Amino acid sequence: MIRVAVNGFGTIGRRVADAIMLQDDMYVVGIAKATPDYIARIASNKYRIFVPDQKAMREFEDKGIKVHGTVDNMVDEAEIVVDATPEGMGEKNITSYKKKRVKAVFQGGEEADVTQASFNAYSNYDSAVGKDYVRVVSCNTTGLARTISTLRDSIGVSRVYATLIRRATDQNDSKKGPINAVEPSLSFPSHHGPDLQTVIGSIPVDTVAVKVPTTLMHVHVVNVDLQKETDSSKVIDLFSKRRRIFVTSGKDGKSSTAQIMDYARELGRPRGDLFEIAVWKESINARGSRLNFVQAVHQESDVVPENVDAIRAMFELLDREDSIERTDRSLGIKGGMH
Repeated sequence: MIRVAVNGFGTIGRRVADAIMLQDDMYVVGIAKATPDYIARIASNKYRIFVPDQKAMREFEDKGIKVHGTVDNMVDEAEIVVDATPEGMGEKNITSYKKKRVKAVFQGGEEADVTQASFNAYSNYDSAVGKDYVRVVSCNTTGLARTISTLRDSIGVSRVYATLIRRATDQNDSKKGPINAVEPSLSFPSHHGPDLQTVIGSIPVDTVAVKVPTTLMHVHVVNVDLQKETDSSKVIDLFSKRRRIFVTSGKDGKSSTAQIMDYARELGRPRGDLFEIAVWKESINARGSRLNFVQAVHQESDVVPENVDAIRAMFELLDREDSIERTDRSLGIKGGMH
């Protein structure tokens, strides 16, 4: 049983902690929170809470939330830390992890050169095997990596063009994001292109991102130049065989991100999470060696299974297929046609 500490208990950290507790080969020794808010109060019923310093400890205890020590104390108990702290903090935290000789998984907000490898389970599982410091790529990059690597491995990919229509912020965040605006990235490619190359290799990638005032999901409009000719039915079949992708249909009433997320809630999963990447069947259009499709990404949860698999790879517990199968079974991930 791998002892895991979760440093940061926001959108990603709390989901990863819950996923780890569903595994039979790892468990959470504690979670780190900086603010004694409603999330910390609920978390205290499931996890041992650790805080940054003595001042925070007093603040938590004044609110009646039990604290088990500082973040340093928590890390001392762990074999690996899932660092889900705000963007840029991981680069600072890695110094203390190295001093304590503990492994760490970081999130996509960190720069790729902070760690030894960037990671996506489908794309490059073996790159994390035996490593001490690994970065799970961002939610957008994870979404692209799952579908593009599926095509790369079965047909071959010459080039990727993608327009990312991005949610402004997460659902529980009332402080950020465009309110009455559309905010395009002003550089080509956007940072998602080079990030995708860290897990799929040197395939040329052109991306542009546009933020819009929604909190539900990201939508990707993807165009791919393939190395061989194919047809739409073969692509549908390829995507349907990957559990972390599901092919859905607008004809079934799921014609927007609102219905996709409502469907996820009806599945009965905690928080209404959708770990899979949803690809609309009607959008899959293959003509010769050119392929177009549209996919939706639940930014709050799609990286969760990748964090679990990264831990297994780093400790050399299972190979790719066995780890993915075990993670997916524990989280109820089925893929196929929905």
